[in-house]
Amino acid sequence: MTYGAQTPGGSGQEYCYRHPDRPTGVHCQRCGRPLCTHCQILAPVGVQCSECVRAGGAARRRPRRRLPAFLKRPGAPVVTYALIAACVLLWLLQLVIPGLTSYVTFFAPLTHAQPWRILTAGFAHSTTNLLHLPLNMYTLWLFGMILEPMLGRARFLVVYVVTMLGGWAAVALLAPTGSVLGASGALFGLMAVLLLLVRHGGGQYTQLLVLLGVNLVFGFLGSGVSWQAHVGGLVFGLAAGELLVLLRRRVVWQWVALAGLGVVALALVWTLTDPVALFSRL
Repeated sequence: MTYGAQTPGGSGQEYCYRHPDRPTGVHCQRCGRPLCTHCQILAPVGVQCSECVRAGGAARRRPRRRLPAFLKRPGAPVVTYALIAACVLLWLLQLVIPGLTSYVTFFAPLTHAQPWRILTAGFAHSTTNLLHLPLNMYTLWLFGMILEPMLGRARFLVVYVVTMLGGWAAVALLAPTGSVLGASGALFGLMAVLLLLVRHGGGQYTQLLVLLGVNLVFGFLGSGVSWQAHVGGLVFGLAAGELLVLLRRRVVWQWVALAGLGVVALALVWTLTDPVALFSRL
């Protein structure tokens, strides 16, 4: 295709497509338009016109991403990553700030005076047992990758918090003078929820049941392990999983049931941590 005007007489002379009075023999490498010296823009190969340069720049530009691509995938376990990051960050702070661990663990008699322990203890981990954090985070990653896409991010987070509170309720009831920290209670809750979902879905759950049983027995036999938190998380996890299965066609009622279970867990923690002081005020 020939662009621009030709001289009378059929000389074949071409003129710049933007400046018809300027003869040229140079063409845009992309569209073939004739270009005078003023309109030639150097390209990696040859020259291009301004329109082609603008079109190429627009094609190369990408929309700004606020999150990495792997977090924007549908079903990406964002909450799981966030929980792991929170645990690792708090553990690093425990390493560099002397005495911080003693202020973030769950210790029943102090809960009313220092209520943040109910939350922070579920993210804090031992700084002396170097396997405590890696093992818990691997377990959280393993079950979070499966369970979070099944439940959705919000419900997964609620289940995690509810089962964590259930673990502290059992600690306050069965070991009221013990000092406990770690995500194990919530992890047992996640395992229990997944077990029920797989079982009611008709899947194979034998291996998951064996894994849950082995870890539960280890909690009773291992030294320095809070089996109370494991049992509490397991019980509340079974309750949460059963509610999710029974109300699987009623999403709104699932939220109501999980909220109610969370209120029960929190009420138990708050009551059992210091029942004498609580009832003395009534």
